[in-house]
Amino acid sequence: MGNASSMLTQYDIEEVQQHCNHAFSQQEIVSLYERFCQLDRNNGGFISAEEFLSVPEFAVNPLSQVLTLIYQCMLVFIFKVYDSDGNGKVTFTDMLDVLRDLTGTFISEKQREVGLYFQVLTDVLDEAGYTKDSLMILSDFVKILGNSGLKIEVEVPVD
Repeated sequence: MGNASSMLTQYDIEEVQQHCNHAFSQQEIVSLYERFCQLDRNNGGFISAEEFLSVPEFAVNPLSQVLTLIYQCMLVFIFKVYDSDGNGKVTFTDMLDVLRDLTGTFISEKQREVGLYFQVLTDVLDEAGYTKDSLMILSDFVKILGNSGLKIEVEVPVD
């Protein structure tokens, strides 16, 4: 693995600081990013349940299995939302329909007409190595979520 901090730009650090209301210093963000890179052994851009459980402090926590199961169920649930016909596959059209439903009035009719959804979704799929003709199963869907910049926020309080 190369130098993890070289992949983290000053812009990235400042964006994290802003998002976290400056709760972390620049050095803390770099340190957290380096630890993330160590845990993300498959370089998928996210930490799998197995990778998460490789953290000794988390692995010995009696709730660790429950928390990873909750996270996995959350991804399955999101996949099922997009798999509107229940065939175990998500198409470009399925995703487009859900995006239209989720954004509602936040996107103007003019933006809808110029194909904003179409372009955004096409770009996200392209970045993850898929096309609008791809049929995605759950593992493909997880890969897209991991590479798209979309996020699922889960807070785990630590006292």
